[in-house]
Amino acid sequence: MASQADYKDRQFLAVIGDEDSVTGLLLAGIGHVTNPPDSQKNFLVVDNKTETSAIEAAFDSFTKERKDIGIVLINQHIADKIRHRIDTYTAAFPTVLEIPSKEHPYDPEKDSVLRRVRRLFGE
Repeated sequence: MASQADYKDRQFLAVIGDEDSVTGLLLAGIGHVTNPPDSQKNFLVVDNKTETSAIEAAFDSFTKERKDIGIVLINQHIADKIRHRIDTYTAAFPTVLEIPSKEHPYDPEKDSVLRRVRRLFGE
């Protein structure tokens, strides 16, 4: 069971997504940059030139290193590039949610959270 200490300081969202998704969420006010000298952003814009290793590094940073992030939003088509990391991630905090993008519709069959729920209910 998660204790209050596990989540009480987790006040930010993080997003790993395409330019449209990240821009929309930043306009909605989720953007945050930590204080210098490290100045870490809570978002990563992914395009077709972004290396898979950079996506994995951002995911690891948001889920393992940063203790101020409560939810990680990731476009489902980007989550597919690091599916092994998404599927093996089991921590309650931060929660990882897959979201659709403009060009890539949401597929519930790929969603790791929904697959876990189905296994729980024996489907």
